[in-house]
Amino acid sequence: MKEIYDKNTNISFFKEEVNKFVNGRNWVKYHTPKNLVQAINSEAGELSHLLLFKDYSKKNIKDDKELFNSISDEIADVFIYLISLINTLDLDLTQAFMNKMKKNISKYSTKEFDNGIYYKK
Repeated sequence: MKEIYDKNTNISFFKEEVNKFVNGRNWVKYHTPKNLVQAINSEAGELSHLLLFKDYSKKNIKDDKELFNSISDEIADVFIYLISLINTLDLDLTQAFMNKMKKNISKYSTKEFDNGIYYKK
C-alpha cells in the first residue's frame, strides 16, 4: 500500500478500501448494522482497556512506542468497523457530520459554553 496521510486523503478512500477488504473475504453477510455496532463497541473496549486505571499523559503515550502502537491499532480497528457501518447504511459521512455540527453549534452556544465546562452556566 502506498504511503498516505490525513492531509491528503478523502473519506472515499477509506470507504473503498474497507469495501474491497470486506467484499474480498465475502464477509458482507456478517456486516449487519447490529454486528458492526457490537464490533465497534468491542474494539472501543479494547482501546479503553489499554488506558484503564492509568493516567498517562499525551507525552507518556507518545514516548512509549509499544503503547502508542497498541492505541493506534485499536483506534484503527474502531475506525474500520465504523467505515464498514457507514458503507452498510450507505451513509454520507460528510453530510451526517455537517448536520450534527449544526445541531451541536445550536445546542452548545459559545455564549453559554465559553468557559471550558461541559454544562450550562
